[in-house]
Amino acid sequence: MERRLGSSSADGAVVEFGLVRHALLAKVAAGQLRYEDICDAHPELLRAATHIGRASGEVCPVCHDHDLVEVTYVFGARLPPGGTCPTSRAELARLERREEPVQCYAVEVCVGCRFHHLVRRWSAGGKRSRKVAREVSQ
Repeated sequence: MERRLGSSSADGAVVEFGLVRHALLAKVAAGQLRYEDICDAHPELLRAATHIGRASGEVCPVCHDHDLVEVTYVFGARLPPGGTCPTSRAELARLERREEPVQCYAVEVCVGCRFHHLVRRWSAGGKRSRKVAREVSQ
C-alpha cells in the first residue's frame, strides 16, 4: 500500500538513491557510523513529515518502531526560497506542468528516531504552452 507521490510527469531522468541508502545502513550495522550520524533530521523536515508527509508503507530501517513517511519538496522560479511541499498528487502535477523548470526531491523521514534520507530526485516543468510557443514561432 504505497502512497508516494513520485514523479508523475518527469521529463528527465529520475534519480533513485536506494543504493546509497543501502550502503549507509550497512555502515551503521557494521559500526562504522553511529545512529546519531544519520538520525538528525532538521526540525522543519520533521514538522513537514508530521503534518503533510505521506505514509510510505515501510517501517523505519533504523528504529523499527515507526513507519516512514515521505515528504516531497519542489524548488523553482517564483516559488518560496525554501521550496514548497505539495500535499496531493494534483498539486504536484500542477507544479510539474509549470512553464518554468522545477526540481523535485522526495525525502523519507522517521518522526520517531529522526532518520531521513533522500529517496529520489527529478526535473519537471519548463514547457511552454502550445499557444505561447505558436505565438513565438510566428
